Amino acid sequence: MQADSVERGGKAVFGATVGILMLEARFPRVPGDMGNALTWPFPVHYRVVRGASPDRVVRRRAEGLLEPFVEAARDLVATGADGITTNCGFLSLFQREIADAVGVPVATSSLMQIPTVQSLLPQGRRVGVLTVSKETLTPAHLEAAGVALDTPVVGTEGGREFTRAILGNEPELDTEKSRLDLLDAGRALLDGHPEVGAIVLECTNMVPYAAELRRALGVPVFSIYSFVLWFQSGLMPRAYDTRLMDPRP
Repeated sequence: MQADSVERGGKAVFGATVGILMLEARFPRVPGDMGNALTWPFPVHYRVVRGASPDRVVRRRAEGLLEPFVEAARDLVATGADGITTNCGFLSLFQREIADAVGVPVATSSLMQIPTVQSLLPQGRRVGVLTVSKETLTPAHLEAAGVALDTPVVGTEGGREFTRAILGNEPELDTEKSRLDLLDAGRALLDGHPEVGAIVLECTNMVPYAAELRRALGVPVFSIYSFVLWFQSGLMPRAYDTRLMDPRP
């Protein structure tokens, strides 16, 4: 048997490289939400971390949940994940601990994109953030994600629906009211900080509204979806058949 034809095992499941740590929530996972498996153009693994309610993670700094998140991440790796992400940007607080514990790449938070996005912008332009809870997005969360502490941030707390339904873990979500909340927050961000040249969505549940934000505001919008697409492309690069390449100049 040719050496390059030998397949190697070591995992229970193959073909799904990204493992997603999920909060224990009951609100609707509409298309675009990372908790809706149909959002992804590739298969993913999921693990729900019991006791990790939206309120506990966002408003109470995920107190007492580090070990449950680490154990769930280890289980995902044992199952077959080659990299780990989460469905809450506030989990940047656990970035270093989870990465050190599981031994594979870890991308806990959409906020981790900000330094890269900032490097893409022309001089005088900055990245701004939309979050589900500005009040509890602390300097510690930003620092753990490598984000400048003076980054402009606007939350959706004062809106009609989005923050109330997500952090209240409601069984129903009015997507039209949520859409208006995101548009209002986006406009407030640009009105208050006209130097903002790109937006990063902290909250993974904001992804369904990213395209409309881009159209309405006229600036690029990055999210956990854009981050995980990039992340997965490194975990499983697209394969090309080099035997078909023409060697001639």
